[in-house]
Amino acid sequence: MHKETKAVKHDIGQLAEDAHALMSATADVVGEKVGEARKRLAGALERAKEIAGMVRDKTVTGAKATDAAVHEHPYKASAIGVGVGAIFGFLLSRRCSRDRN
Repeated sequence: MHKETKAVKHDIGQLAEDAHALMSATADVVGEKVGEARKRLAGALERAKEIAGMVRDKTVTGAKATDAAVHEHPYKASAIGVGVGAIFGFLLSRRCSRDRN
């Protein structure tokens, strides 16, 4: 999951850089349609930054809540982790045994 997160973060960063480069390249271009497109692009970039900030804040809040819950109930958290792991292991072993047959 960490690799996918890095890839998405890189792609979004690259998209923002490309959008800024496009806006810089068209700064001296005169035209009503180009001006409108630049305004829409600038607005979209601002909304994307706001959304990314909200997602980051929600993620941090969720992580802190999970951390607090695990610290308050360590045995329950461990039992849930073991249970989920056992279920995944069981399902994977069944799938692997079906694939062999």
